Amino acid sequence: MKVLITGGAGFIGSYVTEELLDSGHEVVCLDNFSKYGRITRGYFSNPKFTLIVGDATDTDMVFTASAGCDYIIAGAAMIGGISYFHKYAYDLLATNERILASTFDAAIKRYQEETLKKIVVISSSMVFERTDTYPSKETDILRIPSPESTYGFQKLACEYFAKGAHEQYGLPYTIVRPFNCVGVGEQKALSEEIIPSGNISLALSHVLPDLAQKMVRGQRPLRILGDGSQIRCYTHGSDIARAMRICLDHPNALNEDFNISTARSTTVTELASLVWRHFEKGEPKFEHDEPFVYDVQKRIPDVTKAKIELGFEAKVSLEESVTEVCDWVSHAIKEGMF
Repeated sequence: MKVLITGGAGFIGSYVTEELLDSGHEVVCLDNFSKYGRITRGYFSNPKFTLIVGDATDTDMVFTASAGCDYIIAGAAMIGGISYFHKYAYDLLATNERILASTFDAAIKRYQEETLKKIVVISSSMVFERTDTYPSKETDILRIPSPESTYGFQKLACEYFAKGAHEQYGLPYTIVRPFNCVGVGEQKALSEEIIPSGNISLALSHVLPDLAQKMVRGQRPLRILGDGSQIRCYTHGSDIARAMRICLDHPNALNEDFNISTARSTTVTELASLVWRHFEKGEPKFEHDEPFVYDVQKRIPDVTKAKIELGFEAKVSLEESVTEVCDWVSHAIKEGMF
């Protein structure tokens, strides 16, 4: 297969790119490097990889990049951590809508040419921001209130882009909702809000590397956001990427949506305790920072559909993820990466 991935050099995009290349497929990456600045990934030298530096809001750019592609994975987006939702409440909504409209315009044209088989849309667990049912099933989307955050609302809108393009133009789709991706490769975001947390400033999008960098820099007690009771399902990037590869051409994925996640739910305190014990012996010691408005207290997906329809189950344990990320952050700080 030949696959265009918009945002293919980003955090989740890199895992997906590597998964597809390792499976023998050809990958075209369209990325403008707006989040971290110009970076180099190990797979850039792969002969089956093509990098196009450009903006996914440009329909002509997306259309050109998708030449000869069997599939498009719509992954490009303004995205960041919890502080990002507040700082860029309008920009992430407006920019991400422009990216989606451009990507779908190009996809529709390619499908009408009978060259493109399907588009895969990366949504988010934030579409369940206001659910009161746990674990949350895919069908719950149809009954729960729309998200309050502009980020969550926009991610829900991306699902309607897929449904609308299919209804009007017949464009086949699959919607994938990753839950709390963890892994390595994340760097300091150029536009992320710098948030003081005790003697450490936070500038990473995800909680696990931020906790790790605080420990590496000697923060004791370790400060965590909120009271630590927030529940998440931390899913390794390689598992998310594998699910997305399966979704590309699996017949059961056609015009369907899937929660992609580990079934294991974990509190932030439990996660922080694992990080603490990676670096220290003895009982963890924590202090707490004030939470943000959109710090959703609980996100627990029902993963039954992906297991039954796709044969997918997450494999990487949280303990393995914590060890990997803590070791990578330690190395990254020594190398001056952030």
